[in-house]
Amino acid sequence: MEDTVSHSSVDSALDEFVLVNAEPRLHIAGNGGFGELEQKLSELLSDDFNNPNSVLSGPPVRMSILSTGTEKSVATCLENGTKTEDVVIADSDAKKDLEKETPVVETKNSFNNMNVDAKISDEAKAQNLILPDGMTSSQIDLGCDCTIFTGVTYLGSAAVNAPRSEAEINRNMAVFNDQSKMAIPVVLSVPNHSEGIVYLIDPNTDMEISRYPILRILFCARGPADTSEHRCFAFTSSHGESAESAIFQCHLFRCDGQEVNVAKILFSFAAAFQHVPKSPSVASESSVIGDHSFNFSVALEFKEVDAKGNFVACPKDKNVFKLRCNVEKKICIVVTQSNQSRELKIERCFGLLISPGRNVKDSDMHLIDMVSMGVGSDQRSYVISANWDPTDPSTKILNTETPKDTRVFLTVAVDLVVEGIQEPVRFLVETRAKIFPTSERFWYFTTRPHIEQFILKLKEVSCEDINLSASKNQMPQYEVVSIESRTELERKKNFSLSFPTMASSTPSDRGSPTEGEAEESDGDEPLQSGSGVVSKDVMDENLLDSWRDVMGRWHQNLKQRPKQVQSLARKGIPEALRGEVWQLLAGCTDDADMLDAYRILIAKDSPAEPVIMRDINRIFPANDYFRESGGLGQDALFKISKAYSVYDEEINYCQGVSFLAASLLLHMPEEQAFCVLVKIMFEYGLRDLFKQNFEGLHLKFYQLERLMQEHLPDLFDHFMDLGLEAHMYASQWFLTLFTAKFPLFMVFHILDLFLSDGIETIFIIALALLKTSRKDLLALDFEGVLKYFRVQLPKKYRAEDASKELLQLAISLKVSSKRLKKFEKDYVALKEAQLQQEDPVDRLQRENKRLLEANMRLEQENDDLAHELVTSKITLRRDLDESEDRCDVLNKELLQTKAQLLDTEDEMKRLELESQQLKEVCRRELDRAEAESVRNQAITLDYKQICSQLSERLEKQQVAHKEELVRMKSLLENCDSCSKLVAPDGRLKTIGVEHLTSNIDPNLLEKESVIRELELELAQTKLALVEAECKNQDLVHQLNSAIVELQTSKSTWFQKTLTSIKEATAKSKDNNKEGREMSRKDSFN
Repeated sequence: MEDTVSHSSVDSALDEFVLVNAEPRLHIAGNGGFGELEQKLSELLSDDFNNPNSVLSGPPVRMSILSTGTEKSVATCLENGTKTEDVVIADSDAKKDLEKETPVVETKNSFNNMNVDAKISDEAKAQNLILPDGMTSSQIDLGCDCTIFTGVTYLGSAAVNAPRSEAEINRNMAVFNDQSKMAIPVVLSVPNHSEGIVYLIDPNTDMEISRYPILRILFCARGPADTSEHRCFAFTSSHGESAESAIFQCHLFRCDGQEVNVAKILFSFAAAFQHVPKSPSVASESSVIGDHSFNFSVALEFKEVDAKGNFVACPKDKNVFKLRCNVEKKICIVVTQSNQSRELKIERCFGLLISPGRNVKDSDMHLIDMVSMGVGSDQRSYVISANWDPTDPSTKILNTETPKDTRVFLTVAVDLVVEGIQEPVRFLVETRAKIFPTSERFWYFTTRPHIEQFILKLKEVSCEDINLSASKNQMPQYEVVSIESRTELERKKNFSLSFPTMASSTPSDRGSPTEGEAEESDGDEPLQSGSGVVSKDVMDENLLDSWRDVMGRWHQNLKQRPKQVQSLARKGIPEALRGEVWQLLAGCTDDADMLDAYRILIAKDSPAEPVIMRDINRIFPANDYFRESGGLGQDALFKISKAYSVYDEEINYCQGVSFLAASLLLHMPEEQAFCVLVKIMFEYGLRDLFKQNFEGLHLKFYQLERLMQEHLPDLFDHFMDLGLEAHMYASQWFLTLFTAKFPLFMVFHILDLFLSDGIETIFIIALALLKTSRKDLLALDFEGVLKYFRVQLPKKYRAEDASKELLQLAISLKVSSKRLKKFEKDYVALKEAQLQQEDPVDRLQRENKRLLEANMRLEQENDDLAHELVTSKITLRRDLDESEDRCDVLNKELLQTKAQLLDTEDEMKRLELESQQLKEVCRRELDRAEAESVRNQAITLDYKQICSQLSERLEKQQVAHKEELVRMKSLLENCDSCSKLVAPDGRLKTIGVEHLTSNIDPNLLEKESVIRELELELAQTKLALVEAECKNQDLVHQLNSAIVELQTSKSTWFQKTLTSIKEATAKSKDNNKEGREMSRKDSFN
């Protein structure tokens, strides 16, 4: 990272550089000048060059080994004419120390126990560098003339407020020197000019650890000579993009070798600030002339054979190629150089290779058969094509159908022979593909090739003896410095590695944080539990469709989990479905017994209630649902924790259970949350971690440490050196399932994996956390590691993308159950061995103490059981007495019931007899009533016939009477004496009664009276007939009712019914009598 502060003051950089306590103690400006210092160094080195047995004898080289396994220095002349007035090297007795520490040079010198006489790499020869066996310049990649010092130990770094304060640096030096456990052996590379970079290199892996530009170094000091820090030195550097945001750090070192001269290291720093880089002169052998960068564009395209036998381009969806299984393919690559002043001509393709995966090794690449190569039609590009047989066993992964929603990586390499470059140039193109069945058809796709940009960095060299033809044609010659793709550069930019410090981290240590991270940063305060916002939005519609299909089949058969559940759960269960899916995974969807038990448990008292009330405010304080004291969330959490403490008396209550219960409460009601909690504790084995004085938990710690030893050996060794055991940082991971410290979206995803895969999930998550934090942890001491686990580690995953990357890494790790069982057996054997190796007295004392504790516990349990037994006996005696009393009462009731049963049976027999008699009587009465009804009907018919005859007679008499009346009126009218009695309208005039009666015929009057009597009798007979019919209907109705009631009920109302029938019969008899009397009257008349 470049520093704008230093760049703005390049001209005055020398004014800001100070050396303190360096050897020799010379003020260059006023104590002999820089020439004297140069002369002293020349004297120091002259013995080595004059010694014929030394490896430094012969022509001067840029880097030579000067001391046994300790130091390499540059034998170059220091340039004059630069400003040196403000460069100070100060210490007492420095000149004497410098003269005393003249190194003894031997023919064989070691660098990390390696022979100096080993073969020197071509790169080292090209740069006149003598490197140890196994280390190449490409690995170190110093890029400039430099001095390399070995036997140096990096103690660490700390943030400082006064970068030029010697007292503060000495204080840090003393502190860090005492903490020797944190020391890291390094190789120190110091450049020879002010625009170079100081490198820290790992001596074991030859990889760069960290770098510090010279323009950023402000101060350099050595430990006081009369203290234990006399072999220590330090320098301060600035970090930041501006003067306002600059942060200063002090980096501390110690020279552990016997012949390491701290003065030479500080002198190298001084020389770096005094020298300005110049273009090197052309030597007799190959020498570097200049660096050049060339941009290349590589287009990758896959083609497959279609039904007609032609090769057609494979489709691509979102930078993912769609390939078919068992179909012959062709790979086409087009290499194009961007517009530049100097073009590199591609002569031919040396080879085309392919391999599944990315970041693959050269040995994993597989050569395929090339079909054609040559310059393209535009005369600027170079086109290569090759046939690829996918059935080749080496690329079996790329010929196997990929599961749904998964992709595979593949890498294609093309080696090109470029004019002017000695070795072939390899371009590595990484892409993704999805493999489909052979019969798959694709619609609506794009066929654009995959394009990758590369930056080829070359060094131009002049070669007098390398190639005569090249010299004649004056063709420039190059050697490759590096080949980097744009994708790789972006990846390095996003995930840049820097050396962590012991003190609080700064933006320069981890790269500039994003705005979101800066806003969320809160110093050394740990992340509150329950933080993080979990979104319910699902962007992947295919994921929702998959879950919808799986849930439908799952609900049809709850006992069998669909196969797709595990793969879907690893991608993360949608937030809206988590509550339901968790219950299905735990197998407690229809546990009615547990729900009823929960309602009973919450009503009981628990001895852990005070502890639960004390802890309740510490559970998820960052979540709104649990934040309010006495709110709904805390109330539900209290009830679940209390219910579980009553339900599981052996474990009782533990705060870790509350964190897990709180996570469940955010997705389901408290009854269902309690059921899932019980399932997790008992069936997933989490309860075993709390039993037997946490013996199961210590077993898990041992298994985790063994896994660390296999997967992260360097981190395991570092923890062992610090005395850091797994229980110091991993207790909460196992007891709370990572719910106590990490953001909720990460916690919920971990629970998805745990409920799907089981307790092995804890191990893979723990390994992933350690693996991603490996470099940070390796640089920290005991307290720093503990603080990192407590504060920095949870904050790393506040971004959801970071947590997803962690979980994907965890899923890729494999922890087999067989391996864990083997570790368990080793743990048991180790415990037994420890017991056997232990001092018998100590073992017996410990065993005695354990037995005493067990005895006290058993006595307490015995007292509790005795008290419970006495209480149970009292309760049982009371219940027995109550049962006996109840039994006596029931016996009496039984006897009474039997007597009532006998009486009821007798009554039933009597009623059945009465019923039969009643039926017989009713039958006889019914027969009689039917006979009477028939007789009455006959009488009625006769009466109707008589009435009709009488009506006819009456009508005839009326007609005759009218005729007679008319005749009489006509006679009266014809009679003179009687005509006066007739009125003009035909009516008779009223005359005295005596006169009328005397004149009326007595027979006529008698007949009229008879007619009136007949009419009256007719009206009465009709009325009596109607009444008889009504009574007959009533009798029939009453009879039917009596029969129905008799059939439906056998009770004492029999007499009433019989009486009513008798009354009805009597009434019928009376009516019959009246009918007979009326008949007699009619016959009389």
